[in-house]
This record gives sequence, C-alpha cells and structure tokens, in this order.
Amino acid sequence: MSGLLVTPRLRVNPGRPSSRLLSPTASEIFSKPKFYTNEKFISILSSSDCGEEVLSCQFNPSGTLLAAGLITGTIKVYMVSDGSCVHTLKDGQSITDHLPVTALRFHPSRPSAKGDLLLATYAGGQVKFWHLSTQSCVRSLQEDRQTLSATFSPSGRHFLTAGSGDEILVYDAENMMCVNICQPSPSPSVMDGHRSRIFALKFHLYNERNFISGGWDNTVQFWDIRQRHSLRRLSGPHVCGDALDIDPDTEQILIGSWRKEENLQIWDSQSGQKITTIPDDFRGPSRIYGCRWLGAGHMVAAGSDINMCRIIDRNSFMTRGTLIDLPGGVYSLDLFTSGAPLMAVTSSHMLFLLRPTGSAFS
Repeated sequence: MSGLLVTPRLRVNPGRPSSRLLSPTASEIFSKPKFYTNEKFISILSSSDCGEEVLSCQFNPSGTLLAAGLITGTIKVYMVSDGSCVHTLKDGQSITDHLPVTALRFHPSRPSAKGDLLLATYAGGQVKFWHLSTQSCVRSLQEDRQTLSATFSPSGRHFLTAGSGDEILVYDAENMMCVNICQPSPSPSVMDGHRSRIFALKFHLYNERNFISGGWDNTVQFWDIRQRHSLRRLSGPHVCGDALDIDPDTEQILIGSWRKEENLQIWDSQSGQKITTIPDDFRGPSRIYGCRWLGAGHMVAAGSDINMCRIIDRNSFMTRGTLIDLPGGVYSLDLFTSGAPLMAVTSSHMLFLLRPTGSAFS
C-alpha cells in the first residue's frame, strides 16, 4: 500500500500512543473515546465501527445520511438517526483494485425525487457517481493519476478533481466531460499553479467560477474554472488533507497544515495576507488533516499526533470542546449546518457522529 500512496494523509499513523490502546478488547478502545470539554460543547450521538480504516466522509444534502469511504475501496452509508448501515457501495472494479476511497461529495442540488447521487474518487484514479437508493455506479471515468480530492460547484453544474499531479480537471457534471484543465505554466519560475500533489479544493458558497486549492507545495492557489492558470496565490500553508474552508460572509479562509507549528491559520482572501495563527490546544499540537468554519463564532480542526478533533472559539481562540486520544489520526471530518449542526469525525475504522451543544449552536 505504501508504494501506491505516497502521502501523509493515507498513512496509518496512530500518533502519540494512547493508554487506551492497552485495553484488552477492541470494544473498550472504540466505544469509549476520551472526551474532554472545558464547557459541555459536544455530545457523542453515535459511533460506528466500519470494519476498515476510514479515509473520507460526508453528509448528504438533507443531513439524513452519512457516507464513509474506506481504505479498501468500499463506501458505507449510515442513517444519521440511529447509526445503522443502510447501503454498501462497491462494484467489481473497486473489489478487484482494493484501493482507498480518497474523497466523497454528494451532488448539492439533485432533486430529492431522483435520489442522492454521490461522487467518489479512488487512489487508482477512478471517479464514480453512485446512486444511493439502487446502490449502483451510474457513471464513471478513469484518470491517469492518483485522484485524491474532488468538489462540486455550488449548483452542482461542475465538479473538480485533483491528485498526484499538478493538474486540476474541470468536468461538466451532466456528461462527465472534461471542459478545462487548470495547471501551472511550463516555466518553473512562474508559480501560477501547483507544483506537487493537491489535496484540497474549495468553491466559495455563492460563486460558480472561482475556487481555491491547496497541497504539498506550500501554496494555496486561486482559480477561475474558465482559465488555464491560477489568478494568484498565497504562500506558506502545507495542505495534506481536506483543510480549506471559506467563510461565506467574511470570505476569510481557514487553512490547516500538516505540521507541528503554525498548523491552523486564517487568511484574508482579498489581500492574500495572513490574519492570524490559531494557538495550539494546551494538550499539544496536532498536524491538521481537516478544518471547517462552524457558524459565525467557531471553527473545527482535526488531525494526528494527539489524534484530536476540537471546536475553537473564533474570537478568543480557546478550545470549547474536544474529542481526543482517538485510536488513529483524524483523516476526515464533515459538518451539516442546516438547523442544529452535526459533525462527523473519522479515526482508524471508527466513524463518530457528534453534535455541538450549548447556546452558541442552538
């Protein structure tokens, strides 16, 4: 596996050893994760053992289902209401190739009468559309690379993929035809695109054309889906997971880096200047794989080393709630924020469903 996936995101790295790992049974390890809060800001609604390491997760647009992509190429879909597994998505190719599901994205605007449509990318370069209610792959294509990241435009009219090369492919979601290739200029002295692996793609919530991307080359690039090269960039962040998010109101960018120092930062999207670096939790630093804005007043960040997911106050930068000392690095997280917010967090082969609590989230 290590020969195929040369990326920190996909390493099995439990980080700092946990005393809980010395427990005699797996059920003890995973049914009782350490749960610290300085106020009661998180409640654990359910935890599901997926049977294999989980590398990606996402809620469907209605918040009723939660999909989990596994290291062996299978996707499991769980009911949010009771944590039961209702769909298992795999086909002959995914069974034979046995390669990780690297990204999951639900179509954001598909009519509910047609059923949910899930975009999945795989480390072998496969890109598949899964129809959940029939558990069938309805469309697919093959890319000549490890495909590591994907996202839809806000309307779902286009989707993007990126991975082990420097190209970001723009597709028409209706027919899966590639309509543009976003990439750097041939000259290495011009940084108008990425020069290494790309792990994160993010559209502005209200913008169909402009998106940002981040990866191993310590840059975040700004793009227009109609243009070949990036419009501008900011330098510094080392992005190794789904660790970019744009605040729809302030347009500030939250960026997580897979490193011990300056691992969570806020940047101004207009000037490209760093606004601030978020202090580490008092328990220690965490190399960040995923981060999200949580409403107007908070943010969520998760990663490895101390295998932690934490909610952070946006004004004081204090940790308001944590899930810590989990059995492995937190490779992915997702939020559902219509109404009372929900959080999904993955660690090793566990999928945790959490609810931020307190007056700030009601």
